[in-house]
Amino acid sequence: MKMSDFERIRLVILGGAGVGKSCIIKRFLFKTYSDKYRPTVEDLYNREYDLGSVTLKVDILDTSGEMQFPAMRRLSIATAHAFLLVYATTSEASLGCIKQCFEEIREQRADFQDIPMVIVGNKYDLTASHREVRIEDVSEWVFCELPKLKVKVLECSAKDDYNIMEIFRTFVTLSRILPVNGSAESGSGLKRRSSAYVSASSKAKSRIGSPSIGGCEKPKDSAFLAASTSEGTSSGTSGLGGGVAGGGDVKAKPRSRSLIRRSSRKTKQQIQNASGAEDCNIQ
Repeated sequence: MKMSDFERIRLVILGGAGVGKSCIIKRFLFKTYSDKYRPTVEDLYNREYDLGSVTLKVDILDTSGEMQFPAMRRLSIATAHAFLLVYATTSEASLGCIKQCFEEIREQRADFQDIPMVIVGNKYDLTASHREVRIEDVSEWVFCELPKLKVKVLECSAKDDYNIMEIFRTFVTLSRILPVNGSAESGSGLKRRSSAYVSASSKAKSRIGSPSIGGCEKPKDSAFLAASTSEGTSSGTSGLGGGVAGGGDVKAKPRSRSLIRRSSRKTKQQIQNASGAEDCNIQ
């Protein structure tokens, strides 16, 4: 399969300790759940998904909820294509953690408004008796204080497998990975990289076609035509140089000198013949 048929994105999971980031990932990838808590330092998962027209390569980076690894946190934010911010519906303090995470994203990423984000409240199964964060409060923070973001707010339960698939479907929608109406063009990361490649190629072409040469394509065609013409009409090697440097003027000069020399020899011969004929008549 061609590389253009592949797309790779890195999804970074951020949030406080104990909110269930790893449980969401393992429920999604392995369909498993465990109540045992094991602090995460950093785990990376790689998967490929066939979306029909696109084969999607996904790197899912599960980060630490502790703040003792700031360098790793900065690196994960700098390399992300999408963010999953996780808080616990049973902990108001965890909402403050994702607000801090978002501030770090905004400080480090100038393009933060274009990055797909999903804000998820985990532990929905405990909301009946232990809810501390209402989804309305989260939505008000996101859509009133932080407008113009590619973001969606959801609640989920890794334990009950509630809304887990919807989280990752939302990323596909926000990232616009699939073509719209079957069109080959889309707003996906693949198109942006292609656009960046075209931009780089355009810069290279603009450097080749500098004003001193006088254009990009025509000088090449003129040089090629000049070289071909000189090879067809002259046995010398100056025709190629003339084609590159200045076109027909340089080619005309050696041809003109050659014509002059040939015409001079013919003229001298004619003069000698004429003189010889006159001498014979006089005799």
